[in-house]
Amino acid sequence: MSAYPDVMDTLVSLAKRRGFIFQSSEIYGGTGSVWDYGPLGVELKNNVKARWWQTMVRERDDVEGLDAAILMHPKVWEASGHVSGFSDPLVDCKACKARFRADKIGEAVCPRKPSKKPGEHGDCQLTEPRMFNLMFKTFMGPVEESAAVVYLRPETAQGIFVNFLNVQQATRQKVPFGIAQIGKAFRNEITPGNFTFRTREFEQMEMQFFVEPGTDMEWFERWKAARLEWHLGLGLSRDRLEFHQHEPNELAHYARAAFDINFDFGGTLGFQEIEGVHNRSDFDLKQHQEHSGKRLEYVDQAANKRYLPYVIETSVGADRVTLATLVNALREEVVPGETEGRTLLALHPAIAPIKAGVFPLTKKDGQPEMAEKLAAALRKKFPVFYDEAGAIGRRYRRQDEAGTPFGITIDPASTANDDVTIRFRDDMGQIRVSTSKVAQVIGDYLAADHATAEASKAGV
Repeated sequence: MSAYPDVMDTLVSLAKRRGFIFQSSEIYGGTGSVWDYGPLGVELKNNVKARWWQTMVRERDDVEGLDAAILMHPKVWEASGHVSGFSDPLVDCKACKARFRADKIGEAVCPRKPSKKPGEHGDCQLTEPRMFNLMFKTFMGPVEESAAVVYLRPETAQGIFVNFLNVQQATRQKVPFGIAQIGKAFRNEITPGNFTFRTREFEQMEMQFFVEPGTDMEWFERWKAARLEWHLGLGLSRDRLEFHQHEPNELAHYARAAFDINFDFGGTLGFQEIEGVHNRSDFDLKQHQEHSGKRLEYVDQAANKRYLPYVIETSVGADRVTLATLVNALREEVVPGETEGRTLLALHPAIAPIKAGVFPLTKKDGQPEMAEKLAAALRKKFPVFYDEAGAIGRRYRRQDEAGTPFGITIDPASTANDDVTIRFRDDMGQIRVSTSKVAQVIGDYLAADHATAEASKAGV
């Protein structure tokens, strides 16, 4: 049991109310464990992905970007082992028609009596376990026959491996170097759940770093440290993050070493994986070389040798990290002098979907016109939400729930003095700023990764 409370029900409600995440096809009853990102959700997730891309690709000269196709030659998945080995043990209940993973049955609940585990209810009729392949299968071309079978990729890594030499030769990179990509993957999970934590359609942010054999464990440790720092830079609390080392019996068949970065989601869910850092050895390149008949060795001309590189993988679930930022940011606070209190998302300013709300205090004396003009100017710099409906306190609260770090209010003094009030989400402090300096002031706070009213932090 986590030291943090279970906030998932509260978060699911807030996410729908504020336009972060909706259930897919909800008007038809929904599609199980498939989710749509709404106006705020797509901005948040895109900001998380952009921050990853900035760190992994644009700020490094030893990592190149890639966007490989989802549909690949079926032999790719034979070589990778997914066709023969990408399976989970499946158990059916003949009474309630529910399905469970046999190796996770202790974590499941009986649909007829949630206080019991599958098999403990008097009516339960569990089948013997059978292996169930997690890949979605479809057909390419007009005829549904076995020769035309293709798969929706269950991971993005294989697109990187089969393009290893293409990227290396096109960019003239020398080992060690990496290839990174962000893309969709699909797994026909038996027991998905916990909101967007485990879904059948998800997005990965993966980087495969190719190194000379013998240097792999050194690079493995470097990437472990770098990836933990990235999560801390998103604003995730340090005490909610931990490394989990895979024991020998947990290691994938291709791995020499593996660590998960786990985040504490609270409640009974507790610490769960949001990123994996793996030493994949030379397994993948060796498999594709053997199955394709194409030589995939790296030629080190300076050292006059050739070899199949080892691979250090960093694999992040974009949906899981986005969910972690929401869980980490959710606050329910008592406000002095108020009976209702407030709910807010204390999101890191860099990933907040909306950076500033602009509010005319009233709909008269030129305040809306001044506010609309300011909002239009600020939109050229960062996302802005304009709101003139309702009491100013309620407008603040709506933006608190949306995670907006700054609120800009135009009041009667603004039209006279050409200045505004900037109100800060995290501590509700306020400062007065000249209208001409609003963009610069907020930009300085964003650059400083800071969202409280301590003006000295941004040099105001």
